Formats: sequence, structure tokens, C-alpha cells
Amino acid sequence: MNMEKSKQYIEICGVPVLARTLKTFEDCSYIDEIIIVVNSDDMFYCKQNIVDEYAISKVKVLAAGGAQRQNSVYNGLCEVCNNADIVIIHDGARPFVKEQTIIDCIEAAVEYGVSTAAVPVKDTIKSADEDGFVDKTLERSVLWAIQTPQAFEYDIIKKAHDKAIIEGFTGTDDTVLSERLGVRTRLVMGSYENIKITTREDLLFGEAIINKEENEE
Repeated sequence: MNMEKSKQYIEICGVPVLARTLKTFEDCSYIDEIIIVVNSDDMFYCKQNIVDEYAISKVKVLAAGGAQRQNSVYNGLCEVCNNADIVIIHDGARPFVKEQTIIDCIEAAVEYGVSTAAVPVKDTIKSADEDGFVDKTLERSVLWAIQTPQAFEYDIIKKAHDKAIIEGFTGTDDTVLSERLGVRTRLVMGSYENIKITTREDLLFGEAIINKEENEE
């Protein structure tokens, strides 16, 4: 981003990205508790300027992040209530997740064990060789772009992370870890508006999404 603030604290139409994300989970009746994993240097800022300022009452604890995303997720899992049946993992920088997507992922995890939001890819996808030439063109009709939220039976995701730690495996998302246990991931239709705020251009897309929603109300 090359900005003074971390991307999750940048405001879009006057509201921080993370606050928008948390509000959707706060308002979802399926969610009992929220664990926020943040950089240890941001603990006070996040508590005061996000959790307290926007009255996110379901937050149980702020957990310190790890060296990589996978380490951070594990730190969050260690704070989950012992009675939890389903854990749902979401990127704080995806502020436009829909409540129905959260519900659909949870219900799919209850039935299948693991689920993830995803959307069919729109572009032609090619794989390349080491020299930068196209190796093959992949069949677009069977390709999906994976998003979050991702939902899991608690025992599955905890065992998946434990196994990854023992074997020194790092995955690009959490479903990769559960798939290594032999558990299949159920795809749940997400939304093309469920973007991850990563670049300055994404802030413009975010403003457009908010303006569109306000015009539809």
C-alpha cells in the first residue's frame, strides 16, 4: 500500500477496513465469539480504535500474530472456546463479505467438515515453465478463485495445523492443510465484491461497492 497505516486500518468512506469486516460478523447470529489476530505492536490501537470505537462486543480476545499467516491462524485457534464445533477463518482485509456467505460456509462445514467461499474464475488461466513460457492452458470451467471465509469443524482444523507444524508444511490457505488430512473441501459460492484490500486500486473498488450499496438502499 505504501501508506502510513496498515491496510486493515485504512478508512474506506470514513470507516476502517477491519471495522467493516468485524461488523458483519458481529451482526451474524451464527457467530458466538470473535478472535482477532493482530500484530503485537497494534494490540492497543486495534482495541481502542476498532473494537471499542465500533462496539464489537463479540470479541473474546486479541491474539498476537505470528511470523507468517499460518502461524497467526494457529495462534487464533489456540484461543477458541473449548466447546466450539465450527471455526470460521476470515481475512480482516475482506470488508465486503456478506452475512449470507458466512452462514452458507458454516452450514456447509456442519455437513461436510470443511468449506470455503469461492467464485468461478473469469479469466483464462495458464501455467508457465521456468523460462516464462506458457506450459499449458488450464480448463477455465473447473477453476475457482478461493476467498475467505473458510469454515471447519474445530477438530479438523486443529489437527490440520498440528500436522503442518510437525511436518514443517506451509500452505497458501487453511483448506490446503485440512486437505492433507484427506478431508475434501466443499465450495460455497462467494461474491465478486468480496475483494481483499491489497493495493491502492482496491480502495477505489471498495468505494464503488459502498456507493452502489447505498444507492440500492
